[in-house]
Amino acid sequence: MARSGGVGRLSGAGAPFEVRDGVYVGGPRTLREFVEAVWAFGDRDFLVDEGEVLSYREFFDRACGLARRLVGEYGLRRGDRVVVAMRNVPEWQVAFWAVQLAGLVAVPLNAWWTEEEFAYALDDCAPGVLLVDGERVPRVRAWARRAGVPGIVFRGEPEDGFAAYEVDDDPLLGPPDVEVAAEDDATIFYTSGTTGRPKGAVATQLAQAGAAVHPRYFAAAAALARGELPGGGAPVVSLTTFPFFHVAAFTSLYAVMAGGGTLVMMRKWDPARALELIREHRVTHYAGVPTTALQLLALARETGDPLESVVLVSTGGAAAPPGITRELAEGYGERIQPRNGYGLTETCGGVLANVGAEYRDHPGSVGRPSPATEVRIESRRGGVGGDGGVGDGAVGELWVRGQSLFRGYWGDAEATRAAFAPGGWFRTGDLARVDEEGRVSIVDRLTDMVIRGGENVYCVEVEQVLQAHADVLDAAVVGVPHPLLGEEVGAVVRLRAGAAAGAEELRAHVAARLAAFKVPAHVLVREGELPRNQAGKLLKGPLRELLAGVGAGAGDHAGAGAGAAGAGFGAGAGAGAGGDGAVGAP
Repeated sequence: MARSGGVGRLSGAGAPFEVRDGVYVGGPRTLREFVEAVWAFGDRDFLVDEGEVLSYREFFDRACGLARRLVGEYGLRRGDRVVVAMRNVPEWQVAFWAVQLAGLVAVPLNAWWTEEEFAYALDDCAPGVLLVDGERVPRVRAWARRAGVPGIVFRGEPEDGFAAYEVDDDPLLGPPDVEVAAEDDATIFYTSGTTGRPKGAVATQLAQAGAAVHPRYFAAAAALARGELPGGGAPVVSLTTFPFFHVAAFTSLYAVMAGGGTLVMMRKWDPARALELIREHRVTHYAGVPTTALQLLALARETGDPLESVVLVSTGGAAAPPGITRELAEGYGERIQPRNGYGLTETCGGVLANVGAEYRDHPGSVGRPSPATEVRIESRRGGVGGDGGVGDGAVGELWVRGQSLFRGYWGDAEATRAAFAPGGWFRTGDLARVDEEGRVSIVDRLTDMVIRGGENVYCVEVEQVLQAHADVLDAAVVGVPHPLLGEEVGAVVRLRAGAAAGAEELRAHVAARLAAFKVPAHVLVREGELPRNQAGKLLKGPLRELLAGVGAGAGDHAGAGAGAAGAGFGAGAGAGAGGDGAVGAP
């Protein structure tokens, strides 16, 4: 078992990030406490969206006005749920924080979902009000009328049951007079649903408040590692491309808000537009899934864009390929710091981080935990991993606990019991190892591991080796059924533009670096993007279907045919599948 490998002067007794009984001593206890503090940033730019700019004061006054409406006009009370479902627009943040100022429970829903998927989650969480944009109204209208639940529509026309959002920004009235306690529920975030029906992960105010402190700690630790004073310099200007309904967005958002920075938004991912926004707003921090970061860096290299204002490229939501650190080092030396980490819906976002020189030296690691997070490696019966504990490199299931851990799944006591081990440890379902210095490396999902003739093959390990090939842009590894071995290793690979590496070359590349039983027996090279959800996670089901008909030695290269086979991967491929890392909604 291990706590953070953090810097003592940051997390020791009396330090800014001191932890006592698993909780940050000097941190906020509720999200209302956290957001009330940003009012002090006054006229600084907070939200920037296609020419529209909201200052911190304007944002806060509008959030207070909507909070008063939720409590007064709609009569919502402590514990009531409020759904937020819309594109990445400023009103999304106004709506979410209004719910917190009103002492209610925010339920951000996946804006990509279909009417059926919305209905499932709405039945599950039973909200008192729907806060949606005009594009979402047709997908929730039938449910709202059937359940008799009112809505407020943003950027759309009002209709029966859906009142128009009206700006109420009287600066003299403030938030409603309600009590918000640390133990109250703050959010219900639904899991991405790549392995089944999404579950609602419920987090308390104290848990989300802890999540708001983690990124500040990681930023301070990274500054010290560079020999700089934490908190110095101009406020962050962040181009955050995660959809707001995903917890990865909040890891970035909390860091921006805590320092009075600016959040530059995109409603739909476009690398060319991203470069324009970086130049226009002098963006210092980029945050998104690895797919979008690679596309951004590739276009910057192709067009000769110097990214002169950028000092940090941060990825999350999915395993980061080695190509990100390589692209940054080759194009910008050490000027732009790389960052990745690890977090889950159930941990309210990132709880481990790997930044800068540490990341360049250890690109396969997701870093060390925050001071308010503990990790351990637990062996699994059946030979999945050794019983090694932290620091000896043994592979086992990663367990975590700490302030930002969720309290359970909404309305699902059985799933909650299965998720937790004695002592409050959460079973992540991820296979990992921890080195002697406390760095965590994710090896695979427990359910994704390929067992070939009794030998364990960790998909992430093989994917990272494939992604290290100069011609490879993206790669995914899955198990392919075999009558004698049980499974063989199969890989789907996307090459860089103009590259020509074939299956045999890629097999040889892996064979030179890994044991023979880990070398993919089947390699399918395709032109289209690999299927991912909007959080950037690979959708292994469609990949297995793609490889299902591949025989031994087949699949040297799939050109236009493979692209056509993958044409269906996108918004309809699995619950909430976005496929291209796009922000907002289609």
